[in-house]
Formats: sequence, structure tokens, C-alpha cells
Amino acid sequence: MYILSTFGRIATELGAARSRYLTERAISSLPAEVQKDIGWPDMTSRVVYTPGIGSWAGSK
Repeated sequence: MYILSTFGRIATELGAARSRYLTERAISSLPAEVQKDIGWPDMTSRVVYTPGIGSWAGSK
């Protein structure tokens, strides 16, 4: 059962990462004026996800 929950967690993380990537790509394709109007990129509140070996090993 532990293996299935691990695969489920990994699949969830990959889905979330893909969603973030697609959202960033869509917003980055907007004209600079629109990006400025919506405050993109707001580096003060932006969280950068950097996957490492710890995230796959279960230590978060």
C-alpha cells in the first residue's frame, strides 16, 4: 500500500508542476503591457519550485 501512495503523491506533484508550467507559459505569452497590469512577474511573492532528490525521497 505504501508504494501506491508514493506513486499517487508523485503523480500529484507532477500534475501540479505541469499546471504551473502551463500557466507561466500562457501568462508569459501575453503582451508586456498586460503582464505589467497584472503584476507579472512579481518576484517578491513568487515561489520558485526546485525539485530535488529530497522531494522524491519523501523528505519535505
